[in-house]
Amino acid sequence: MTLNTHSPLLREFEWRGLISDVTSPQELDAHLAEGPRSIYCGFDPTADSLHVGSLLPLLALRRVQLAGHRPIVLIGGGTGLIGDPSGKAGERALNPEARVAEWADRLKGQVERYLEWGRGATAAVLVDNYEWLSKLEVIPFLRDTGKHFSVGSMVAREAVRARMGRGEAGISYTEFSYQVLQAYDFLCLYRRYGCTMQIGGSDQWGNITAGTDLIRRVAGGTAFGLTLPLVAKADGTKFGKTESGTVWLDAGKTSAYDMYQSWLNTADADAVAFLKYFTFLTRDEIATLEAEVRRHPERREAQRALAREATTLVHGADAASEAETISVALRTGDAASLRPEPEGGAVPGAVLPAEAAAWPLWKVLRQAELVPSTSEARRLIQQGGVEVDGHRAVDANRVLSPGGHTVKLGKRRVFSLTIEKS
Repeated sequence: MTLNTHSPLLREFEWRGLISDVTSPQELDAHLAEGPRSIYCGFDPTADSLHVGSLLPLLALRRVQLAGHRPIVLIGGGTGLIGDPSGKAGERALNPEARVAEWADRLKGQVERYLEWGRGATAAVLVDNYEWLSKLEVIPFLRDTGKHFSVGSMVAREAVRARMGRGEAGISYTEFSYQVLQAYDFLCLYRRYGCTMQIGGSDQWGNITAGTDLIRRVAGGTAFGLTLPLVAKADGTKFGKTESGTVWLDAGKTSAYDMYQSWLNTADADAVAFLKYFTFLTRDEIATLEAEVRRHPERREAQRALAREATTLVHGADAASEAETISVALRTGDAASLRPEPEGGAVPGAVLPAEAAAWPLWKVLRQAELVPSTSEARRLIQQGGVEVDGHRAVDANRVLSPGGHTVKLGKRRVFSLTIEKS
C-alpha cells in the first residue's frame, strides 16, 4: 500500500513494505505525527514458543518504539483458551487452562529481548488479557458489550465467512465469539493506557476493526488499526517451514544454527524483502545488498547478511557468529575442525556415556535421538546422508572415539555429539 505520509513510523513501515491495510490513513498519519502514542499487538499462546512468523510483528513493535511511541505486548492468556478462527480451516483443539497459562508465561519471557522496558514515555508494557477476561460475568458482558456487535457484520468477516457453510465442522460459537473478546481487549487497553492503535497480521483485519468500532461506540473515542502482510515465499512454499519442521524462536526447539540456515537458504527473489522485514539495516545498506544480488547472485551476500542479522536478533551475537562459523566450515569442507558444545551452543547436541565408544554408528545415532528409528539410521548411512567430523560415513558399524564429534545428517542438519571418556 502506498501512502503520502508524514509520521516517521508510517514512512518506515511503508518503505519496508509492512502495510497491508490501514484504517483512515490520513487521520492515522496526523495522529501519529502529533505526538507519542501507545500501540499494541497481541500474541496468543497456542504453543510453548513463538515461531519465526511472529518475528515480523515483534520487530514492528520495536520499530514503533524506535519511532518514539510506546509498544504494548498483549499475551492472550484469556483468548488463548478460546481460539482464533483466523487463517484456520477447522476448529482449534481447546488446550487445558494450566497448559495455556504455562505457555503464556513462556511467551512473556520470550518477547522481552525484542523491546526496551523500564521507565520513560516509550518503555514497553507487557499485559495478559486473562487478567480482565477471566473476571467477566456473562450477563453484564452481553448487555454492556455484546449489544454493540451486529451478527450480520460478524458473519461477514472473512475469517468467519470462510468457515461458514460446513455444517457442524464449520465454526463453533466459542470461536465465533473470539472477535468480541479481541475487540474488548482493545477497549481495555484504550481505557488503561490510552492505546489508540493495534497492529497485527492481515488475517486480523476483522478483529482489529471490531475493536476500533467498539471504542467508538462505547467510549466515543478514535482508534486505528494497521495490518502487516502475511509473509509468503516467492516459490509458493510456506514461510517458516524447513525440512526439519517449524522454525521456532526458542533455541531449545530450533537451534541458532538451524535458524541461520533457514535464512541463508532464502531465495534471491525473497532476500531483499526479508531484509526489510526482519532486520534493522538502513536503506543504503539494503540498497547495496540488493545491487549485489543483481550483479553476483551466486555470492549470496544478501542472504548472509539476512541470516547474520536475523539470527542475532533472536539468539544473540555470539550464537549467530558461531552458527556462521559452522556454516562456513561445513561449506568449505573444514567440519573436522569444529567441536561445538552439546549444551548452549549454536547447534543441538547430545552426550552419551563412555560405553557408546563401543557401539556401532547406527546405534549411536539412535541412542542420541538424532534419528527416529534404527532403520532410518541405517538408511541414511547407506545412502551417504551421514557425515562425521567432515567425512562421509560409509560403514554403519564403525565406532566413534570418546570426545566430541560433529555429525551432519542430510544437507543441512548438524549436531554436536560427545561420548564421555571412561
